[in-house]
Amino acid sequence: MWVQSVAISPDGTRIVSGSYDNTIRMWHAETGKALGAPLEGHNGSVISVAISPDGTRIVSGSSDKTVRMWDADTGKALGAPLQGHTNYVRSVAISRDGTRIVSRSDDHTIRMWDAETGKALGAPLEGHTHWLLSVGISPDGACIVSGSSDKTIWMWDAEAGKALGAPLEGHNGSVISVAISPDGTRIVSGSSDKTIRMWDAGTGKPLGVPLQGHTDSILSVAISHDGTHIVSGSSDGTIRVWHVESFTHSQAIVCFSSNPAHALCSTPSFLPESNTSSLEASSLIPTEERWIVGPEGHLLLWIPIYFQFIIRTPGNKLVIPDALQLDLSHFSHGTSWQMCRKY
Repeated sequence: MWVQSVAISPDGTRIVSGSYDNTIRMWHAETGKALGAPLEGHNGSVISVAISPDGTRIVSGSSDKTVRMWDADTGKALGAPLQGHTNYVRSVAISRDGTRIVSRSDDHTIRMWDAETGKALGAPLEGHTHWLLSVGISPDGACIVSGSSDKTIWMWDAEAGKALGAPLEGHNGSVISVAISPDGTRIVSGSSDKTIRMWDAGTGKPLGVPLQGHTDSILSVAISHDGTHIVSGSSDGTIRVWHVESFTHSQAIVCFSSNPAHALCSTPSFLPESNTSSLEASSLIPTEERWIVGPEGHLLLWIPIYFQFIIRTPGNKLVIPDALQLDLSHFSHGTSWQMCRKY
């Protein structure tokens, strides 16, 4: 079933995912193995999940129009469902102090809830004219971020309920998921254009290049509590963990493995020296014809269709389920292809 939402625990050891099968699952962040039984209780698909800053609670939003809270250790539901939205709850987030929950619904509203009592706080925030698809809250609880089907991201004053500045633009598809870094300085977004983008929360400007690797819409993004990794879930059925530095660091090596020793043995014929500083990690993904292509159009290798959806791409730390990794340390290519008989 589709993985519709992911979140990562404060200590970085667990990943939580929400699925189209109405369940929530927990996974070991290093091994990718499932932890315990699925969390069950929603009567519709689990579209969004979030973990409290202390790691003790999970919050979920569902197509059953409710928000639920769960004990992260026992997997049991905490209290009754939070009700008030009149349509699918597409996104949930928890303030850094753990006192407030924010939810976004297809009823075109954003609501705030008291995390202890489950009661609604104030009137719903309204203003988007297109479908609201995601919501996030800043560490201090002062700013709410929302993503929309109009391909934009908006920032809101949580107390005044008013938009802050102009929308953030750059995605070529609906912004399905947003997250704010623990220090409140960066916004990360996932889109139906299959890319992940990072933004400066102060200026609204994009940071670096989009990350690519998923083969379908990105339904959820989360940032680790040390700010070094991003987790993404997609309708391609995979969860990917990315190094944040992949947004800004150029790719001097060509590697499709977690082991740097498996990098392409010789790059000149594929990656001319003049381009080694300009190639971004996110550009090394299979084309629609499943070729890995260099910056000057040079073909490196072809990926069989079965492996297209599970290949580990540059910038990935982990892929769930386990992805195909390529050892290119003895790979003959370009003008050296005739030497392949030696290996």
